[in-house]
Amino acid sequence: MPGDGGKIAVVIPALNEAEHLPATLASLREGGALIGEIIVADGGSDDATCDIARAAGAVVIAAPRGRGAQIAAGVAASREQWLLILHADTVLAPGWCVGVRRAIASGKCFAYYGRLRFASADPRARIVEKLADWRSRFLGLPYGDQALLIPRALLDLIGGMPFLPLMEDVALARALRRDRLAPMDVIAMTDASAYMRDGWFMRSARNMWRLARFFAGADPEVLAARYRR
Repeated sequence: MPGDGGKIAVVIPALNEAEHLPATLASLREGGALIGEIIVADGGSDDATCDIARAAGAVVIAAPRGRGAQIAAGVAASREQWLLILHADTVLAPGWCVGVRRAIASGKCFAYYGRLRFASADPRARIVEKLADWRSRFLGLPYGDQALLIPRALLDLIGGMPFLPLMEDVALARALRRDRLAPMDVIAMTDASAYMRDGWFMRSARNMWRLARFFAGADPEVLAARYRR
């Protein structure tokens, strides 16, 4: 049963995340004995990402560049029966350990997502957060920056992590379906620099357009290339 595992493996895909990774790893210290392993799946960083991860006690593995492939490599290298997939620029707010333990203790074969918060006092951030909550609850489409807790048995059941460079979180949510997704009492505090740079509503509109194109069958490689510009 999924609830039988007492520990989690934290899987973090990373690429040149030396600026953000220290805070992300620091937020995991609260987990204590709950965390069996932290695996940073690196896509070829040329900054201090790998050194920072090792210094914090994480296992660093080399993975093909692309978030889906990196997460899949991290999952394959892990041992625990519960997996917490976490972006390198996402900090878990204090108290997250309690929320994760409750989800595991439920004994349900569900995937659980956190509540998105941006590291910004801008009131527009609160609007985007509410839209993310609505998207997650009513469309069954939580994004990767919300953190995802999933039992290995369920991930195996749906065929594993999609090998996509972008939209891997959406593809995973679609494979899980709404009836196997549930919120957990965990706040995922995510870097807001991209929204501050591009504009809160412009960035959100671009994300929705990208999502629509993905649903319409656009090549994820093309979407990823344009996303990185």
